[in-house]
Amino acid sequence: MADIALDITWAKIAQKYFSKSSSWIYNKINEIDGNGGKGGFTEEEKQQFKGALYDLAERIRRTADKLE
Repeated sequence: MADIALDITWAKIAQKYFSKSSSWIYNKINEIDGNGGKGGFTEEEKQQFKGALYDLAERIRRTADKLE
């Protein structure tokens, strides 16, 4: 994710696709549980996150295709 991390607003992804806060997604990405312990995405959340990234990529592609 390092390749895109600075170009994506994680807070918006957390809100739009998970109905969660920005701190929630930052903790998930950094694999901490919010209390300083080991955490990360569950398998279900990984699939949801994957779908969110695919959706975002498709939206970017559609926008780029509209440029002339």
